[in-house]
Amino acid sequence: MSYQVLALKWRPRSFATMVGQEHVLRALINALDNDRLHHAYLFTGTRGVGKTTVARIFAKSLNCEKGITSTPCGVCSACCEIDEGRFLDLIEVDAASRTKVEDTRELLENVQYAPTRGRFKVYLIDEVHMLSTHSFNALLKTLEEPPPHVKFLLATTDPQKLPVTILSRCLQFNLKRMSPEMIGGHLTQVLQDEGVEADAAAIAQISEAADGSMRDALSLLDQAIAYGGGALKEAEVRAMLGTVDRSHVYTILQALADGNADALLVAANELAMLGVNFSTVLGELISVLHKLALAQVAPEAVAAGADAEQVKTLAAAICAEDVQLFYQIALNGRKDLPYVPEQRAGFEMILLRMLAFRPLDLSGLQAPAPVAESPRSRPPSSHGVAVTSPPPSSAPAPSKAVASSGIARAKAALNSARGGPDSGKPRGVAAAPVSTSAPTPSVPAPVAPVSSAAGPVSAPPQPAQVEVTLPVAQAVSESDSNSAPGAMVLNSAEDWRGVVERLPLQGMAHQLAINSVMTGREGDTLHLSLAAQHNTLRIPSMEKRLQESLQQALGQRLVLNYTVAAEVVGQESPAAIQQREAKSRHQAAVQAMHADPVVQQICRTFNGRVVEDSVQSI
Repeated sequence: MSYQVLALKWRPRSFATMVGQEHVLRALINALDNDRLHHAYLFTGTRGVGKTTVARIFAKSLNCEKGITSTPCGVCSACCEIDEGRFLDLIEVDAASRTKVEDTRELLENVQYAPTRGRFKVYLIDEVHMLSTHSFNALLKTLEEPPPHVKFLLATTDPQKLPVTILSRCLQFNLKRMSPEMIGGHLTQVLQDEGVEADAAAIAQISEAADGSMRDALSLLDQAIAYGGGALKEAEVRAMLGTVDRSHVYTILQALADGNADALLVAANELAMLGVNFSTVLGELISVLHKLALAQVAPEAVAAGADAEQVKTLAAAICAEDVQLFYQIALNGRKDLPYVPEQRAGFEMILLRMLAFRPLDLSGLQAPAPVAESPRSRPPSSHGVAVTSPPPSSAPAPSKAVASSGIARAKAALNSARGGPDSGKPRGVAAAPVSTSAPTPSVPAPVAPVSSAAGPVSAPPQPAQVEVTLPVAQAVSESDSNSAPGAMVLNSAEDWRGVVERLPLQGMAHQLAINSVMTGREGDTLHLSLAAQHNTLRIPSMEKRLQESLQQALGQRLVLNYTVAAEVVGQESPAAIQQREAKSRHQAAVQAMHADPVVQQICRTFNGRVVEDSVQSI
């Protein structure tokens, strides 16, 4: 006897042997058992999910000699002939090859005649969306009011192409794509019955490559058995499918975590020597990055497997922001890969882009201390005007009031840096007006000395720096400057913010720290409270990083004791304080904008308004 392929040999013969699609089977079984049968059914879904199989089993249920039942016997002549494809009253039509209206009219001429052997005459039209518009019009009237002995079973992979008049006359059932776990379970059962040895990893690869189609999975299984000589091994299946060993992907991610460009290029060279498809490599990289993101947010969501420990290790080594950045770069890079002249060069550029765009950790950097400027004369400007700084005791000339808004200060500093007409004004303070005499056409008139209300004017122009009065920020800055590095104290909730802001943390660990509130300390135990909305930040690896950073900064052993509350009452977290201060700065900047005479003049002249959301504090 000739060999029968697995996709045909293991094709279900009854509803009970179907894999998945419970939502469709339940409706059909109840309709058959309760004798509530419609005259037209439409089965939709991607390839290989069981559309035609369900239709044939339904036809057997209608014409079984036992009667209309959801469990056809499978041994009567009607059931056997339907299984063998020679039942006279089951008319199967491939609409892709019979699209003309003449073919449809010829098919419908026999609708009026009673069935030859069965109880119903069943028309099974596959790929019905391929019919022409005229064919649909010819089918429409018969589909609306068919004879009582006729049932229409339509199947399509593209229901959007069907006219709404056809859809409204059918009961529509959408067959879902099957999960890799469901496909893998069925393949395992098939291999056991066939007596074929197989690795679990090889079955998992075939299940993922099937892309939700059981028929594709069985076809790939046939090919893998032939390729492996009667056995399924992971390496052989990987070579047959052309997939990439995950170890190469883990090597790339470890190099990204270490910031090692040389290791990245070595890994890319190894993949090029294997002759792999770099688009497939990027697909594997995207899949692993997805697992890393899951492991960081919900560790229990990562399925147990051979690479579970590797995933958890990388999830702890790469912060959440970098994972999201790498995922987006890989996704966009895979889309742009067909446009590069050489696949390997494009792949290397994607990896180098991940390395270049990775944000630096600036939490450990400290701002330079302000340097006192000695009073001295300003050199002649580019316009030939001599400007001399007065002594500190000189008072400004009481001529005309000048607005001291943030914009005016910024404009004065910018003009000073450029050597423009306002370069004589001191930076960061409200400047007194400058008295000038009318210049002659040949020699510019000298400018009167400029008096400053804040003290001496700095020397040659430097990049403009606008001073903003921030009481809270200044207080923190002063406290930081007065304390020596490594001399941090953490005894009360008031010390918590200053300590957190000086910790060299980033990513989720930094977010966990700034969203925590210190509620007390008992010896080596630090009691912290966290709002319920931030509970997802409490990952053991992140808590460990925070604990180690605190111990290193304070020079003593600490144990973190977290409590989660719906809302932390009476205290603010560092993140909440930062948000409140940012909001206060923004409101002050908006008020300064509205009070600025230049802005007011612009609004009056052009009938404009200030878009407050676009205002940024300097």
